[in-house]
Amino acid sequence: MKSSSSRWAFSLGFLVGACCIYFFLRQVWFERSYPVLSEAQEKATAAWERPTSWKKEGSALINLLHPHHADEDSRVADLLYQKVRILCWVMTGPYNLQSRARHVKATWSRHCNVVVFMSSVEDPDFPTVGLGTKEGRDQLYWKTIRAFHYVYEHHANEADWFLKADDDTFVVVDNLRWILSNHTPEEPIYFGKRFKPYTKQGYMSGGAGYVLSKEALKRFVEGFRTKVCTHTTPVEDLALGQCLEKMGVLAGRLQRYFASRNFPSVCARAPSN
Repeated sequence: MKSSSSRWAFSLGFLVGACCIYFFLRQVWFERSYPVLSEAQEKATAAWERPTSWKKEGSALINLLHPHHADEDSRVADLLYQKVRILCWVMTGPYNLQSRARHVKATWSRHCNVVVFMSSVEDPDFPTVGLGTKEGRDQLYWKTIRAFHYVYEHHANEADWFLKADDDTFVVVDNLRWILSNHTPEEPIYFGKRFKPYTKQGYMSGGAGYVLSKEALKRFVEGFRTKVCTHTTPVEDLALGQCLEKMGVLAGRLQRYFASRNFPSVCARAPSN
């Protein structure tokens, strides 16, 4: 009986010891491998944050490179990059520059022709445009109004389409560019994730992002100049949709470009913490 107990204790100790050694060696391997991966990721991010990747014009960033994987056939994407010019303006704030906006700058915004980060205050180093507003959800429409006015006054001739996105949104810009290639910037139209209530033609979700044609942008600005549009509510996406409807801008449909819900989206919202 005593011998049996000893063998059981030895077997248990051997098993525990073997498991400890296994997990120890696994941890050593992970710690040696992970810094290499981390270093590669940092180098990749740093490469696209170098000044040589951007041409800074005031508070705007002009992309000098259209990024793509080395082994892929990018001829169509490169052609559309020149033909369908997209300005992306990103709504952010001074406290989100390093936690959110920095990563937008290093990832999907590299596929935009022009990138402008809009904040409540100016930051010439990042850079951001200071819109002179406060921060908070009740300021979203004011920031949107002033941002589109700024883009129209300073960059209207540098793009054909004007995308608004938040700093926690990921946009597949090449997919969007392909969709927009079926339209002309002279059409009074805008696209996004459409919600149906409160307006006859619906309105586009602000969180998912939306893109205006050059004519739609012109009419939005004109709406405020002629006082057809005013700041009616802090609910940015609804208020913008109501204004554009008054100005004869069509809420376009993206659904007809996708055969099923299994197709990749143009925009995705990052999960909240």
